[in-house]
Amino acid sequence: MVATDPEVETRPIRDLDVTGSDSSLRRFLHGLPGVDQVGAEQRAAQLSTRSIKTSAKAYALDLAISMVDLTTLEGQDTEGKVRSLAAKAMHPDPSDPTCPPTAAVCVYGDLVATAKEALKGSNVKVAAVATAFPSGRAAMDVKIADTRDAVEAGADEIDMVIDRGAFLAGRYLEVFEEIAQVREACGPAHLKVILETGELQTYDNVRRASWLAMLAGGHFIKTSTGKVQPAATLPVTLVMLEAVRDFREATGTMIGVKPAGGIRTAKDAVKYLVTVNEVTGPDWLDPDWFRFGASTLLNDLLMQRMKLKTGRYSGHDYVTVD
Repeated sequence: MVATDPEVETRPIRDLDVTGSDSSLRRFLHGLPGVDQVGAEQRAAQLSTRSIKTSAKAYALDLAISMVDLTTLEGQDTEGKVRSLAAKAMHPDPSDPTCPPTAAVCVYGDLVATAKEALKGSNVKVAAVATAFPSGRAAMDVKIADTRDAVEAGADEIDMVIDRGAFLAGRYLEVFEEIAQVREACGPAHLKVILETGELQTYDNVRRASWLAMLAGGHFIKTSTGKVQPAATLPVTLVMLEAVRDFREATGTMIGVKPAGGIRTAKDAVKYLVTVNEVTGPDWLDPDWFRFGASTLLNDLLMQRMKLKTGRYSGHDYVTVD
């Protein structure tokens, strides 16, 4: 248990005196148990070697497909590309109606309306990056306007990026308040808080940033923008999964996790699913609580899915090139 307050299990953690000032928030975050770097990396490596049976692999591939936030975040993005991506998200394998749709399509805010129209009638969500993605370097009113514009255009989910400079400088209350304000600006949309773990330097910082984002009201914590290396890694995701598990123990509230960037193969996706099952349990094996932020992962998932069905690999022209 992270907190020592005897009532922590029966009342929300926001009621604990951890957010009234920078000093109280710092005491709480720095009072979290430290992360054993060697232990975390060894456990992640051990979990990555787990093998699963063919029947379980078929289930895992479909589950992974249903968890993909199919993403395009390039300066050269066009409305046509977003429409094509939306069509692929709804029907990843047009030749097989049993193939599940992806969880969401993730785009820049100015393309939200295009994605929303293209996805009409489906259950695929529209996610938009906001708050001066990927740097997070903008005035607060700009970040709020960025968020509101995306929500008004129809975004179901907002992926915001924290100010890493403020976090690393120890200005935790500033980061907390920024997340809380963006959460309010989201209205009915869900908020994913991008930590950009490749810039946080230590696993202890990843754990602290995870708790900070959850305390401030984020619905998901997300590893990366995909623009900084390293992006998602299994040990970092393991630390974040431990954080959401412990947060639910302390508050009763479930928070989702989204690794993003660098996850390109079905084999890698299965490693993440095994880790989710082992660290947090099966409750998180659901697109509502775990996502993959990816652009090329879906193609390999489809190729491996076809291999299981036919016993052979299809040509690379079997799937569309994103």
